Amino acid sequence: MSSIDLESISEATSGAIGAVLSTTILYPLDTCKAKYQAEVRSHGRQKYRNLSDVLWEAVSTGQIVSLYQGLGTKNLQSFIAQFVYFYGYSYFKRAYQVKYGTKSIGTKANLLLAASAGACTAIITQPLDTASSRMQTSAFGRSKGLWAMLTEGSWSEAFDGLGISLLLTSNPAIQYTVFDQLKQKLLDGKLRKAGNGTSPESLSAFSAFLLGAISKSIATVLTYPAIRCKVMIQAADSSDDDTKENKKKPRKTLMGVLDAIWKREGIFGFFKGLHAQILKTVLSSALLLMIKEKIAATTWVLILAIRSYLVVSQGRLKGSVKRLE
Repeated sequence: MSSIDLESISEATSGAIGAVLSTTILYPLDTCKAKYQAEVRSHGRQKYRNLSDVLWEAVSTGQIVSLYQGLGTKNLQSFIAQFVYFYGYSYFKRAYQVKYGTKSIGTKANLLLAASAGACTAIITQPLDTASSRMQTSAFGRSKGLWAMLTEGSWSEAFDGLGISLLLTSNPAIQYTVFDQLKQKLLDGKLRKAGNGTSPESLSAFSAFLLGAISKSIATVLTYPAIRCKVMIQAADSSDDDTKENKKKPRKTLMGVLDAIWKREGIFGFFKGLHAQILKTVLSSALLLMIKEKIAATTWVLILAIRSYLVVSQGRLKGSVKRLE
């Protein structure tokens, strides 16, 4: 296995572990955010006027545990998504560097590489993304399991929102490009200040958190209208009684969602929940990148140890075979 593959796997593994940990820590906030974003004002009335109303509903109905409904599916989706993304991004970046014989990558090339990795990730994980969104936006205490969510509709419905997901590849593309550029400038600054000829291997926890927050804030503000449309398309249908549950509702479309937001909430409706989205995604991404930076070195050492063990074991096996012959 080449060093490029090993380094890519190390990046992917540390990123995936960081995603699972940050998702678990912030999941109640994510559930409140999703339910708040999914609701559209109807006849001048709305169930949730603030993000805190969602939390109060869970508390007042004794369904606090339901704030974690769909956590397993979300973690599975986050782990796979981040592994695929970090592996793809790291692999594409190193392939670009080898092809053009340079260690530096321009902003445009970085955006293209990140978007390519994001597109691969969206296609692979879309069914899990749709299922987890429907679990989160279901009525508290009435969320179905992963298999039920995946099989209750047609296979194409599992890919609801795929078009927007592909469009939203610009979000992590912007985020990680900004993060990488800021990180490199910060490390270069430390190198010049130290004057010892070696660059620091990793950022401090605070620096990684701060850069992650800044980069994600920029990406979130630029792409938020698409984010809300995606949540609404993937959200579970409102079902306050059993008769509604048994009725097949028309499939949601992007044009239908855009029309509903425009007619019922106006232009500002496209930014409903922006503060909640920024709070959640900034904390999540900052935690992810902070954890990834801190465990990257350990992950690399473990992967090298595993490779050495496999090489030694393979050599012993070949030696045993030769002796038998």
